[in-house]
Amino acid sequence: MLANASVSYNGGVAMKFEERLCDRDTWSIGDGCSAARVLDLLSTKTVFLVVRECFYGTTRFDDFVTRIGASAPAVSRALKQLKAAGIVAPVVYREPGSRARDEYRLTQAGEDLLPVFLSLMQWGDKHLQDGRPPLSFVEAGTGRPIQVRVIAEPAPETACDDIEIRLNPAWQRD
Repeated sequence: MLANASVSYNGGVAMKFEERLCDRDTWSIGDGCSAARVLDLLSTKTVFLVVRECFYGTTRFDDFVTRIGASAPAVSRALKQLKAAGIVAPVVYREPGSRARDEYRLTQAGEDLLPVFLSLMQWGDKHLQDGRPPLSFVEAGTGRPIQVRVIAEPAPETACDDIEIRLNPAWQRD
């Protein structure tokens, strides 16, 4: 992908193709499309919200159910799907006097979803919240806003544990 190349397309902006890919009717990636595969993986609202909650620090099944507001079977299916895909891994814990249970933690593959999660949030903040998103994501040490951008060269990454989530003072429930 050429990060800095664009062309007008039906009144909008589209990326350019290298010369051998310009005739779109002569090639297809079909089921190999990475975007389609990600959408298959994050196929339900519950699956995506489980990932969100993992980034927010939720690890226990009952907490996922409560915080997402989904049924226990839906959360169970989502966790199984994410576990099978290698996005979350179970970690055994035991409360005194109780049986062993699993907590769920993001794997490296799960942590790599952070830019995807933040870019969807950023888009929603801009286009769906009337300028009043409920949360803001800032760099913990400096308070600088976190932004996801397409860039041509690597820039320093901000780790998940360097991000602080704050209630946006401009946010008001309708």
